[in-house]
Amino acid sequence: MQVTVTNADGLKRELKIQVPAQDLESKLGAKLEEMKGQVRLKGFRPGKVPVSHLRKTFGKQIMGEVIQETVGESSQKAIQDEALRPAFQPSIDLEGEIQDVIDGKADLTFKVSFEVIPSFEIADFSKVTLERLTAEVSDADVDEALKRLAENQKNFEPRAEGAKAEKGDLLTLDFVGKIDGEAFEGGSAEDANLEIGSGRFIPGFEDQLVGAAVGDEVEVKVTFPADYGAEHLAGKDAVFEVKVKEVKAPAEVKVDDEFAKRFGIESLEKLREALTEQMKSDFARMSRQHLKRAMLDKLDELHDFELPPTMVEQEFNQIWHQFEHELQHQNKTLADLDEPEEEVRAEYRKIAERRVRLGLVLAEVGEKNSITVTEQELNQALAERARQFPGQERQLYQFFQQNPQAIQELRAPIFEDKVVDFIAELATVTDKVVSREELFTDPDADEHDHDHHHHHDHDHDHDHDHDHDHGDEKPKKAAPKKAAAKKKED
Repeated sequence: MQVTVTNADGLKRELKIQVPAQDLESKLGAKLEEMKGQVRLKGFRPGKVPVSHLRKTFGKQIMGEVIQETVGESSQKAIQDEALRPAFQPSIDLEGEIQDVIDGKADLTFKVSFEVIPSFEIADFSKVTLERLTAEVSDADVDEALKRLAENQKNFEPRAEGAKAEKGDLLTLDFVGKIDGEAFEGGSAEDANLEIGSGRFIPGFEDQLVGAAVGDEVEVKVTFPADYGAEHLAGKDAVFEVKVKEVKAPAEVKVDDEFAKRFGIESLEKLREALTEQMKSDFARMSRQHLKRAMLDKLDELHDFELPPTMVEQEFNQIWHQFEHELQHQNKTLADLDEPEEEVRAEYRKIAERRVRLGLVLAEVGEKNSITVTEQELNQALAERARQFPGQERQLYQFFQQNPQAIQELRAPIFEDKVVDFIAELATVTDKVVSREELFTDPDADEHDHDHHHHHDHDHDHDHDHDHDHGDEKPKKAAPKKAAAKKKED
């Protein structure tokens, strides 16, 4: 095998590989010999089929297999021999007439094109200073949690005959919705339950039922929101003919030992203790999320190196696709934004670059420090995912067994979190006590809505294919919103 580097411009690499026809012939002969004892052909005793006959019958097919295997094996060996780290699966371009190669008349010649993972220095994390937001769980916090539990457990009792509905009451309704006098699909129901003030119905609908009594027929006039999910209803004026069949008022829930027993806990004191522990866990989770946010910002600030263009382009395309999808869902177009498309694209490209940069940094830290994801950690993550789908556990396990990419989506956030924990141990981390409100302000909800990174777990991904992880343990959001879709910076 002869290997020639034909392009080494920046992070781009192109290798020309030539495999002599004689090497292919040797591999073909070995495969035909192996077939000799296995093939059953009419007119020949088992194991006695001449190789010449096998070559005539199966030669072209087997040579095709030989070429395919050789391309894969030789390209991988060439990349390893050159000590290169592809950023993604290399592309293969065959040269010459493939039929001549199959017929043994020409050498196998092909080009392997790819981009490499850049070499860069990892920052000295011992010199990094980070701030971790913390908050204490107070009695008032526990009282508020108990109040929310009580609200969720509340019962409703019928009001006195003729009593008028108030905010917070539960109404049973029949209604028919009409647009321009015509009933529309999905706009009618019987015996529907609606809690006034819950915000379940179209804005303005519930307010117009305050003061209604059993037997009343109320004409409710509303306008569907412009971004309503059903396009044929969005922005339309509608009239609902509503008949009130029942009016119930919320009954007071007494928070005592009997209340605690509804949750399988022996006393109110034990319930308070359980709530306290749960809230401490929630506080710690948010504290960690803020620390992680600050760390990722710092990592982005400390590292600056050339990025593989194709990785950035793939990341950008994914973000842009999500952005367009959200605009479509809101019945918006790019023309509805208050800045030119070029500026929006430029801003999203910066986000894509940040994701790729951080992903490469995290991957490099993980590889240099032998940070890997264990099978036990993967199984635990899979079990936690399965618990989210009661009754469908078996199907979920089968899905993950049959889809390696799905397994990678489990592995990626675990790997990232382990790297983040490793860096936190080396850095100087100081605690800052803040209010509960500040602690629970989502660090990604404002200017960092799109920080979901790619990383390369070198332990399992030597070809450096894209690994999608959830950098901030949140689902990816599609788009910034400005003028109904204001853009957020990463």
